[in-house]
Amino acid sequence: MKIKFLLDENLSPRLKIAVLRLNPDIDILRIGDTNTPPLGTLDPDVLQYLGLSQRLLVTDNRTSMPDHLEDYWQKNQQMWGLFWVRPMTTIGELAKELIMIWETSEAEEWINVVDWIPF
Repeated sequence: MKIKFLLDENLSPRLKIAVLRLNPDIDILRIGDTNTPPLGTLDPDVLQYLGLSQRLLVTDNRTSMPDHLEDYWQKNQQMWGLFWVRPMTTIGELAKELIMIWETSEAEEWINVVDWIPF
């Protein structure tokens, strides 16, 4: 199954636009989009949505998300991956990285994986 991405609301909306300009076939949503959690949704609820929607989260939230992620895993819940965005990464770099990941891997490879991007 191809990866479906969810961008955290803290990331620029321009990232989604950049990804879709480079490859319009990618399934990428941002929190606040139609059929996603609304802006301001708490981290535990975002994690629940990810599990139900089988989406991989792309975020730069290293403040509150780690503790909520640990709580989520303590309940033996599966997630479809999480990418922490490295500080100072440009939108262009990040868009290209997401496309490369989408083109070269399957969603199942990222289950319960947390990693930094760009690699």
